[in-house]
Amino acid sequence: MNKKLFVISGCSGVGKGTVINRFMERNKDFILSVSCTTRKPREGEVHGVHYFFLSREEFEQNIQDDKFLEYAQFAENYYGTKKKYVKQKMDEGFNVLLEIDTQGALQVKEKMPESILIFIAPPGVNIITGDISGGLLELEHRLRGRHTEDEATIQKRLSQVKIELERSKKYDYTVINDDVDRAVGEIENIVRANVTK
Repeated sequence: MNKKLFVISGCSGVGKGTVINRFMERNKDFILSVSCTTRKPREGEVHGVHYFFLSREEFEQNIQDDKFLEYAQFAENYYGTKKKYVKQKMDEGFNVLLEIDTQGALQVKEKMPESILIFIAPPGVNIITGDISGGLLELEHRLRGRHTEDEATIQKRLSQVKIELERSKKYDYTVINDDVDRAVGEIENIVRANVTK
């Protein structure tokens, strides 16, 4: 059976971490991709397990040598996914799951057109018509319900959500997370449809 790279993205507050954790528990032929970063390790983080920690010089050399499937810069630090790591895990007999934002996912699709892009969307997004307004309302409700962010942060997140929902229209599949087990089941169906080909 041929092994594939599956890329999962989702807006902030959509619960993608919970969906991915449940999926990984149930699918032992999958491995979660480990990204590279130039940020310093946090307490308890292990090189090669949580991230590959690289110096800025190493990372920029890898960019020049075209060794990344995707990379981006956030808050002064680089993050990226190495082509060699993904290919090695696939050669070892694993399907690879990569959790990144929509910008990175579209970079991956360019370099590995055979990769499968799955977007986890909030309830209220109409997959058929592409109408995202209900999804935006749902996420705004969730973000406000947390009571952890001020108004400026909420507005900033919502404008980012809008961009991600627009980019998600270029994905192969959209899964609505209205129930974790149902969403995981849908991802498993997508995997079956693509891995057996």
